[in-house]
Amino acid sequence: MWTLVLNCGSSSVKFALQNPETGEGRLSGLAERLGSGAASVRVDRGGERVTHSLPGGSYPEAFGVILAELDALGVRDDVRAVGHRVVHGGERFSAPALVTPEVLDAIRACVPLAPLHNPANLAGIEAARAAFPALPHVAVFDTAFHQTMPEVAYRYAVPEAWYAAHGVRRYGFHGTSHAYVAGEAARMLGRDLGDVNLITAHLGNGCSVTAVRGGRSVDTSMGLTPLEGVVMGTRSGDVDPGLHDFLARQAGLSLGEITAALNKEGGLLGLSGLTNDMRELEEASARGHVGARLAVDVFVYRLARTVAGMTAALERLDGLVFTGGIGENSASVRAATLARLAVLGFRVDEEANARAVRGQSGVITAQGSPPALVVNTNEELMIARETAGVVERGA
Repeated sequence: MWTLVLNCGSSSVKFALQNPETGEGRLSGLAERLGSGAASVRVDRGGERVTHSLPGGSYPEAFGVILAELDALGVRDDVRAVGHRVVHGGERFSAPALVTPEVLDAIRACVPLAPLHNPANLAGIEAARAAFPALPHVAVFDTAFHQTMPEVAYRYAVPEAWYAAHGVRRYGFHGTSHAYVAGEAARMLGRDLGDVNLITAHLGNGCSVTAVRGGRSVDTSMGLTPLEGVVMGTRSGDVDPGLHDFLARQAGLSLGEITAALNKEGGLLGLSGLTNDMRELEEASARGHVGARLAVDVFVYRLARTVAGMTAALERLDGLVFTGGIGENSASVRAATLARLAVLGFRVDEEANARAVRGQSGVITAQGSPPALVVNTNEELMIARETAGVVERGA
């Protein structure tokens, strides 16, 4: 009953072998630098790590290594399906879909909405179907979870023709992670997911905040692209839309140059002038680095402001969830964010908060405070479950 989960990028393939029923993982790894002479595949086999070089640096070669690893484990014949992470499904997909020629065409139609991601996802799907021709393949979309947002949350105040002709609206991302941690948080709180209102904060190099009412996304911080929202590792998050015109006139920058800088030179890296790694920034801040301190402070302030704003989408707030690399491991960011949210009644339990790192989860707030929780995300397991569901339904 194993499912192979694939996340294909322009030069990488992240993979994991998951049992969607038990949650067990047997194999994971990363093929990176594909297309170059330095390509390799790192494989983790339950504590043992091996690395294979890929002289040809191709997708087929990488999938050949994955096949060999499945054979070595003796589970190749037990793999029942392949689940693919696809970044953008537009308005077409509100749920995972069995990969068919029509589905591939629909993913291609979304390329203008995700020009950096969807082409790589498509290339990976095609290569994986060639490597695993006998298995069903399922596309699981980052945007699908957010298709339950009401119109007041997803529409921009722009000319109607932009939406009608070009799909200019808010889509949201990290949906697989938000859906997974919302379910886990409800379980940890002893509540039914259909009767709990949560705000989930996925904080890593990419960051987003989602209001989840009764297990359904009703608002989220990312928009048409993953650039909108809170401050991230190298992405700016929200800026004045007039910034592009201003910099084009004042600095002579092109539209592409400005957009690239907002994606790759902004965020924590841009503010600090040092790094996009929160761990390094916290260490540098403790040593008195002014830029690092500013980056952390802005990150926390924008995060808290966004969380507070998300309460407008909920009838009540039953819990705040921290997840992702920063959310799961930075006790200081969590504490500072909760301090900013004292107006909502949050008070941190310093000991519980300090314990919730390196894979430990749980409630981190004091008695009498609304609960804030650390929940470890598992997007691979969620994709495996979604894939198994599609295969079982046969659609």
